[in-house]
Amino acid sequence: MPNLYTKAYEQSINDPDCFWGKIAQDCHWYKKWDKVLDDSNKPFYRWFTGGEVNTCYNAVDLHVDNGMGEQDAIIYDSPVTDTIQKYTYLQLKDQVAKFAGILASKGVGKGDRVIIYMPMIPQAVFAMLACARIGAVHSVVFGGFAANELATRINDAKPKVIVSASCGIEIKKVIQYKPLLDQAIELSDYKPDACIIFQRPQAKASMIGGRDFDWEEAMTTAFPHDCVPVKATDPLYILYTSGTTGQPKGVVRDNGGHMVALKWTMGAIYGVDKGDVYWAASDIGWVVGHSYIVYGPLLKGCTTIIFEGKPVGTPDASVFWRIISQHKVKTLFTAPTAFRAIKREDSKAQLMEKFDLSCFNYLFLAGERLDPDTLFWAQNALNVPVIDHWWQTETGWAIAANCVGLHQFDIKPGSPTKPVPGWKMTVLGDDGNPIIAGEIGAIVAKLPLPPGTLPTLWQNDQRYVDSYLKAFPGYYETSDAGFIDEDGYVFVMARTDDIINVAGHRLSTGGMEEVIAEHPDVAECAVMGVEDQLKGQIPLGMMVLNAGVIRDHAEVVKEVIALVRNKIGPVAAFKTAIVVKRLPKTRSGKILRGTMRSIADKKRYKVPATIDDYSILDEIEESLGKIGYGSKG
Repeated sequence: MPNLYTKAYEQSINDPDCFWGKIAQDCHWYKKWDKVLDDSNKPFYRWFTGGEVNTCYNAVDLHVDNGMGEQDAIIYDSPVTDTIQKYTYLQLKDQVAKFAGILASKGVGKGDRVIIYMPMIPQAVFAMLACARIGAVHSVVFGGFAANELATRINDAKPKVIVSASCGIEIKKVIQYKPLLDQAIELSDYKPDACIIFQRPQAKASMIGGRDFDWEEAMTTAFPHDCVPVKATDPLYILYTSGTTGQPKGVVRDNGGHMVALKWTMGAIYGVDKGDVYWAASDIGWVVGHSYIVYGPLLKGCTTIIFEGKPVGTPDASVFWRIISQHKVKTLFTAPTAFRAIKREDSKAQLMEKFDLSCFNYLFLAGERLDPDTLFWAQNALNVPVIDHWWQTETGWAIAANCVGLHQFDIKPGSPTKPVPGWKMTVLGDDGNPIIAGEIGAIVAKLPLPPGTLPTLWQNDQRYVDSYLKAFPGYYETSDAGFIDEDGYVFVMARTDDIINVAGHRLSTGGMEEVIAEHPDVAECAVMGVEDQLKGQIPLGMMVLNAGVIRDHAEVVKEVIALVRNKIGPVAAFKTAIVVKRLPKTRSGKILRGTMRSIADKKRYKVPATIDDYSILDEIEESLGKIGYGSKG
């Protein structure tokens, strides 16, 4: 007898109109859709065309109207400021409606963009929902991102208003945001009409008259704004992918499909219902924060936790257990990096023993490959299902997962289990043809993608096609390589491009190379992702200096590291670089990054037949050995 997963999956692939149309009835619509799936303009598929909705109404007002106004919507837990604040759905509605009124008073309306550059505080969520309330398009930029990176996003999104805070807090260090924001606006060609700044007590931001406005002062006279109906196909937000330089890549999310898919995933994938406490320990600057700190839990009527802290150091490796116990968390979603950090500090999980975790049902991990050691450690320590799942900024929610709300499959270490309903996955060879089970190739998704995924890139349809659809016509290219076994389990093995995964953050090695190459002493360079026990991968740079440079190599390395930090930001985690005499290349001039990565990771590798000089590999191995990498370390 087929289980609920099998029934759901088969219908989602064979009759997507019926499958998603029924699910969509669980949401509020001002006007019902004309078509569930509109394929009239392939490959630009649209979901729920003709429908009119408001995401904020579904995430906030609907619950108040349904008698849930006194339920907690948000729990703000900030060990770095020793603060816990709770907001009911009624209080959330009040804050969001007022801030929506402030945005409207600054000229923000339907379709206008608002950049949000904030730390993990409730006001960031209020701002996101306020944009959705009036039909504006928000673009959240990770708080503390370097000024030039913020500037490129300002130029691309062209926001009428930027919302920010005076500072963020990294454990005990106060990071002033306003100077970075001011510098970004100075660097950008496009200038916003206004900035709204939330002043935190840890740092007071200087204000520019006529442009900058104080959040708290504005809220005292704000007039609440009602929800504005928008088309289901209208954009809800733009989220720029990490590590871009030059022209950023803005992933677009629509209102209708996003709302329908995310609300459904809360029960189907994560096993939670309205009233449950759900915690995604991430940041609103990343897609996880958008989908599962803000929209998913609130659409479902859950209580969501906004955590301003770290898995260790705020104050120690017990903070996750304290929050789960204190706030009665049912499901936690975080990155494997967090658990590797906890394991490093408390390998026997002794700090867990003083907390009552009987409320806790599931641990979900994503953002990077889940190594078996971390999986088994978490399983043994928590004694609950530990579930790996796989998705991307572009997809907005899981491609493959053990959908505990439908049917819980046996876990296979290294696999995020099976494709989620809506995702028809296959593995293709270089020739574009499917390959047999167990063989490694390019993992792709058959078009159309399910609702809630990216319909295109912001104002760049052609780049959307070129980036995701061109390599394998009729499919979405995930840029991940792996295989699907005979049981239908997906195994994601590696990236197929130059994106590396640092603690769940996708970063471009090519972008880092562009920055390093700006240093006047650097002739050429290569950056690759090498294995790291804590972060999964970290970038390692190799540089060849210009002829005649006689400076201390350590000084050059120090300057290059500072340059990457300034241009891309600390999120790059670029801390290791070496100077080498030359880089191994093919005769055609292609740098052998994969070979160098294998040497650094102490893995066997096949020497390419086209290498121009075999002796360089011994030199590279010796250089890496001096800093603890490679077999000669």
